[in-house]
Amino acid sequence: MKRALMAVRNRMEEDPPMNEAVAWESVLHRDPSADDRFLYGVTTTGIYCRPSCPSRRPKRNNVAFFSSAEAAERAGFRACQRCRPNRAKSSNRAVERARDYIDTHLGDLSEERITLELLGEASGLSPHHLQRKFKDVMGLTPAQYIRARKSERLKGELKRGETVSRATFGAGYGSSSRVYGTADAQLGMTPATYRRGGVGVHIDYVIAKTSLGALLVAATERGVCAVTLGDDASALELALAEEYPAATRTRAAAQSSSLASWVEEIVATLDGSSTRADIPLDVRASAFQWKVWRELQRIPLGETRSYSEIASAIGLPRAVRAVAGACANNRVAVVVPCHRAVRLDGGLGGYRWGLERKKKLLEKERMIRDKHTS
Repeated sequence: MKRALMAVRNRMEEDPPMNEAVAWESVLHRDPSADDRFLYGVTTTGIYCRPSCPSRRPKRNNVAFFSSAEAAERAGFRACQRCRPNRAKSSNRAVERARDYIDTHLGDLSEERITLELLGEASGLSPHHLQRKFKDVMGLTPAQYIRARKSERLKGELKRGETVSRATFGAGYGSSSRVYGTADAQLGMTPATYRRGGVGVHIDYVIAKTSLGALLVAATERGVCAVTLGDDASALELALAEEYPAATRTRAAAQSSSLASWVEEIVATLDGSSTRADIPLDVRASAFQWKVWRELQRIPLGETRSYSEIASAIGLPRAVRAVAGACANNRVAVVVPCHRAVRLDGGLGGYRWGLERKKKLLEKERMIRDKHTS
């Protein structure tokens, strides 16, 4: 028994401290409001639970507390089959049901017919509660999510070579006029232009030297659309051409370009003399990708989070692989700091611009953080 408790405590060293007396009271009273704050494990069974779990209460000496399911499993515990502490709570599952309903019916129903009342029936929540919970979990209102998903479908249809009219109705729009009315905001160009690979779109770009190699910064009139790193400037230009094959691309000198201030800000971040690149973006991405990227931007300077922690933070703890995919698809290095995402064991994981750059970026951030806190 003593050995088991000692092993648990050794594995808990990375967990933030908590008031165990208060936590134990919550367990004794099966307090549901504590479910979002901690979990507890029973050393005699090797199982971890939510405070509100209806299972028999263990002896206090056999209990260890954890800040997350990830921490409990890292300590060798397995999830309780009654309270399912490694899954989203019921309200989050209700949001998932509403989201699944939207995804399933986009091609069948017009936007006007996917109402909050309809989603409330599908999810089991009242329309008002669903609106609030959906925004908390997804980072978007149901209406915003519907628009984002339609935009994604439209892009996919157009890339597969469908005509604008077929793509319009396949994506769930009621008429082509609705597509053209929203396309400028959703795609940055009309559907027909997007289908032709960006004909008529003008992209300015700059290539600069940094302490981490060559840097390419590209932007449309709306904002930065690419920030890439590499050893070879020609390879960076080729990648930009593949991403926007039919757009007009113009290379400018870093000092005289209209991008100068943005380039300067990004270079300063790369070189360790700035804490954040606060730059407007014009990047095509799904609603889920934007949610992950916003969470990456919330990670404090010099710190990291595992893909599992990021998935839990956005309310989708089972979407670990999808989170990793969103990080891998990030095309604006540093501005969206995907270098702060690591593996569960603390390993660096992947980085589309090279693991050595990822390591150096984190080292520079920690130096800035330590300098500002000393």
